[in-house]
Amino acid sequence: MSHETPTLAADRRERLGSRYTQRLRKAGRMPAVVYGHGAEPMSISLDAKETLTHLHHGIHVFNLAIDGAGEETCLVKDLQFGYLGDNVIHIDFARVNLDEKVKLNVTIDFHGAPKAGAKPGHIVVHDLAELEIECAVRNIPEAIRVDLDGFDEIVHVSDLPMPEGVVATTPGDTLVLHVQAPKGGAGADGESEEAEG
Repeated sequence: MSHETPTLAADRRERLGSRYTQRLRKAGRMPAVVYGHGAEPMSISLDAKETLTHLHHGIHVFNLAIDGAGEETCLVKDLQFGYLGDNVIHIDFARVNLDEKVKLNVTIDFHGAPKAGAKPGHIVVHDLAELEIECAVRNIPEAIRVDLDGFDEIVHVSDLPMPEGVVATTPGDTLVLHVQAPKGGAGADGESEEAEG
């Protein structure tokens, strides 16, 4: 990984159920569960603000320092969102080792603009925001950087440069980005004739 694996202090949760998870959230804690590698699932809680900050920076792997249970290297497997869909309310972690190969989605980080996008009236359309990849846990990137200056009109998954040790598992012919030309019916001043009246 291009970054150090952050360590989060975690407390074990002995009491479960919606009433107790609501109390945790009001206290600034994030409920979570750790499972995998033949061990029993473990319910924990984390500092919500610290955890969300790392998630927003594209971190997928954490060292969880669990009170009374030692340290676990874990991969974020699933995020549960609130009913509005805009806030994380629960995390599923899977125990992993750094050499284990995993599949996960990472954000595509676009830089620059394709050449055709500079033409008057042309619009750059982002068709894909995330890419499914496979790699060892230690090689998980925070994002896949794409410099668009070298492209013209269309970018497919097969066109994306992958970091060393990372393979894209999203089909290569999947459209990542394209440049949309102006629709017909525009007048000489660039405004649609239909706009009148």
